[in-house]
Amino acid sequence: MGLLLALLAAVSVAGVCYGAALCRGGAKVPPDLAVALEVGATRASAVGSAVDRLGMRWAPLVLRLMGERRVARVRTRIDRAGNPGGLTVDRYAARRAVYGALGFGGALVMVAKGQWLVAALLVAFGLFWIEVGIWAAVRERRVAIERTLPDFLDVLAVVVSAGLSFRQALDRVAERYEGPWADELRIALRQMDMGVSRREAFDGLRRRNDSEQVAQFVSALQQGEELGSPIVDTLMDLANDMRRTDAQNARRRAARAVPKATVIITTFIVPGTLALMVAGFFLGSAVDFGTVTGR
Repeated sequence: MGLLLALLAAVSVAGVCYGAALCRGGAKVPPDLAVALEVGATRASAVGSAVDRLGMRWAPLVLRLMGERRVARVRTRIDRAGNPGGLTVDRYAARRAVYGALGFGGALVMVAKGQWLVAALLVAFGLFWIEVGIWAAVRERRVAIERTLPDFLDVLAVVVSAGLSFRQALDRVAERYEGPWADELRIALRQMDMGVSRREAFDGLRRRNDSEQVAQFVSALQQGEELGSPIVDTLMDLANDMRRTDAQNARRRAARAVPKATVIITTFIVPGTLALMVAGFFLGSAVDFGTVTGR
């Protein structure tokens, strides 16, 4: 045990010395990661920026170890999350390096102390903490988009029916909205300005969002364009369908909440209430518990 602690202390001292040497050496940051740090610096928190700069040297190594396929999947998840806090694939790799080092290093210390549960929690932190953040951002973004989309379609239908073309109406309505859905529309509009076809731009919009309603919106637009159906009727029907779907999902969530609430009540609240009532009954009856227990 003493030898293991001495080894860990020596590794820690060596790491501190190496870190000081790197700071004084002023090693050059990889170009792609330097751009990522510059672009995302305005949105990243102070802690996130510090973590990125600690792990920036190891980001290329982490990306090579991940492989092209996994990097592509991570890029898709980050896009669906809306690049929270200026997150990019390079910043993701930098944070994985830092969190992994902290998690596994702390786990070694806890194993040396015999605290296996804490060690397991630290390993889980190093492996999954950034994944949890991306998952939460994807879910929050999807909810925000699905909440905005029906009203957006109603306004878009009104603007189109006023005489503007679909492209002009989309640009006009997107300027009046804020949030993730407006950001996605602006990306699609800028792509179309750069020469990308409308089908390709909206296909990219569907890929960047993990939302069934966005997929319905894109599919309805493309089918309407192919069949030549009036765009106003398509938008209004789609908005009504989305509202009906939201109402059905709300009823399903309410139906699932009733059994959960029943389990909580019967498991915790009812026994606790009965215990309080029985304790109050005995305490209020002035019973001599010494005579009951024979003492």
